[in-house]
Amino acid sequence: MSKTKSSILSRRVGITALIVVGMTLAAGAGAYAATKMSLVVNGKKSTVEPVSIKGVTYVPIRSAAEMLGATVNYNASSNSVMITSKPEKSPLGDAGNEAIGSVNGVSITRNQLYAAMVGVGGAQTLDNLIQDELIKQEAAKKGIVISDKDVDAEIAIIKKRFPSEAEFQTALQQAGMTLEDLKKQTPMQLRIRKIIEPSVKVTDADVKQFFEANKAEFDVPEQVKASHILVATKAEADEIVKQLKAGADFAKLAKEKSTDVGSGAAGGDLGYFSKGAMVPEFENAAFSLKVGELSEPIKSEYGYHIIKVTDHKAAKAATLAEKQAEIKEQLISQKVQELSYTWLTELKAKSKITNSLKGK
Repeated sequence: MSKTKSSILSRRVGITALIVVGMTLAAGAGAYAATKMSLVVNGKKSTVEPVSIKGVTYVPIRSAAEMLGATVNYNASSNSVMITSKPEKSPLGDAGNEAIGSVNGVSITRNQLYAAMVGVGGAQTLDNLIQDELIKQEAAKKGIVISDKDVDAEIAIIKKRFPSEAEFQTALQQAGMTLEDLKKQTPMQLRIRKIIEPSVKVTDADVKQFFEANKAEFDVPEQVKASHILVATKAEADEIVKQLKAGADFAKLAKEKSTDVGSGAAGGDLGYFSKGAMVPEFENAAFSLKVGELSEPIKSEYGYHIIKVTDHKAAKAATLAEKQAEIKEQLISQKVQELSYTWLTELKAKSKITNSLKGK
């Protein structure tokens, strides 16, 4: 919005104050044949009364009010002059006046919500929508279509980068996202990748070089897969151990008793983890247990754990052959990411784009 238009908008918002102040100026006066009237501005009776001189009542700055978009009318039934400012045309149309909330009987409309949202990141949100539309158009030109199946496959690839479902969910929470948020963002990322990827070259030599430089990251350390039930007191833990030894179902008790909500919902399952991932007391106990073995209550800063190891994997050195496809995929993704900013900047430069909220 230009500076000039912004100034006019400000005056419309504050038109009531301008009219009241202008009363003493007697500028652009309009006359009404009445000896005594009241002045109503935006539905409220003004504290300033029109001036009557020799039987003629003058309403100051009528012409200025009308110039700024207000209406000035005489209401014979109430013997009053009505001055009402005209609001800016709402982008929401008639629906903008719909009440979507209220406080003690005072309505909050869609227009108010829209204005508030525009003021808080509106320009950036519109810019994101513009960018998304631009990418969609470019993908359509190249015949690229992203299906739900493509999105699900990409989500599955992302999940494989995490040792367990619990760690994947934790990563989402830390990013302030839900799985649905991720699914909504994925189509745009896939379109960019499919557009840029044909120009990306990754050779076997590139893969080998990366593997040798980062081999330790691909080696699989010793891991255990364990489940646990976490409770606050030793008495609770002892009772649970007693029930388990008597044949109670571990997963069922975890769902009912564990204060670790995340793993509890999964029957206590923590997935696979290596040394250094858990607090020392928990880790020492888990790595000392045999598969299928149950621990006595283990105290940590979080409470008392009853641990059950369900699998064990020995350390394994990675080979180039088994990691080649994974590394190539990773290198392609990195190059696509590196090229995407320049590609998008150039695409925007040659496209006709407007964002009327910029600068708001």
